[in-house]
Order: sequence, then C-alpha cells, then structure tokens
Amino acid sequence: MPGTLILGLGNPLMGDDGVGVAAVGKLREAWELPADVTVVDGGTWGMNLLPLIESAGRLILVDAIDTGAAPGTLTVLERHELPKLFVLKLSPHQIDLREVLALAEWRGALPAYLVAVGVQPRRVEMDLALSPEVAAALGKLVDLVVDRLESAGHRCRRREAAVGA
Repeated sequence: MPGTLILGLGNPLMGDDGVGVAAVGKLREAWELPADVTVVDGGTWGMNLLPLIESAGRLILVDAIDTGAAPGTLTVLERHELPKLFVLKLSPHQIDLREVLALAEWRGALPAYLVAVGVQPRRVEMDLALSPEVAAALGKLVDLVVDRLESAGHRCRRREAAVGA
C-alpha cells in the first residue's frame, strides 16, 4: 500500500494562512518519520498537487481552518466533514484545493484515509509572522499530526535535539 502524505498548505506571506507550511517545517525538524511518510510543503501549488494526492495511501492536510473558534484553537476534520473546510473561503489556495480533491475523487483516486488538521487563524493579511495565538498552537498542531501518524501505524521518533524544545 502506498504511504502517507502529509501536505502543509497555505501562504506564509499571509500571516496565519502560513501555519500549515510552518507546521510541516517544524515536523521535519523535530521528528524522525518512517520512509513511507512523505512530508510536502504544498504551499499554494493548486492542481500541481494532484499527482501527489492520487498516489498517497493516506492523506493528512495541515492548514489554517476557519471554524469561527477562538484564534489558536485546533481543529480536526475527518474525510466526511471536509466540505465544512470549504464553506468559507479563508485564502486563495482553498479554492484550488477543493478542485484538486474533487478531481481526485472523481477519478477514483482520493485516498480513503483523509483528514484535515489545523488551527483557527487570527489574521490572514500580508505579514510574514504568525499571530501570537497561532504561533503558540504550532507545537500542539505538530503533535496532532504525529498522533494521527502513530494511530495509522507509523512509528515516529522525536529527534534528540528537539526533546524539551
């Protein structure tokens, strides 16, 4: 069976919208992952993500998710709940992602295991920094991704330099 794809989404030039990209960067830095786990900074790639998504056995999307909760609140949306992710357009990449996922499903190649994990943004505007609330939730977001990987049978190990970080 193909492995698991972790796809960090968002635009790091737009403040909290870049949290998915920041999370996969921190994941790579702090965790040793098995060879069958691929971590990709998907940024705003749009349709270019289709071959990666269709070749994955499992797909974990990491992104800013606007649920109307308090900034920094973590969110998990299972495959059947993903239409909620697209009700409100948070940023330009979400339109492309909706189309990519719909096309993969239409072609019968959308992974059966699909989950979106994210954090409620405070602000999505031109800024290179995450808001304090989202920055404070970043470590918990990465831990949530690791929990999902481990529950799917992947053995993850925290890097020694990252212990206590």
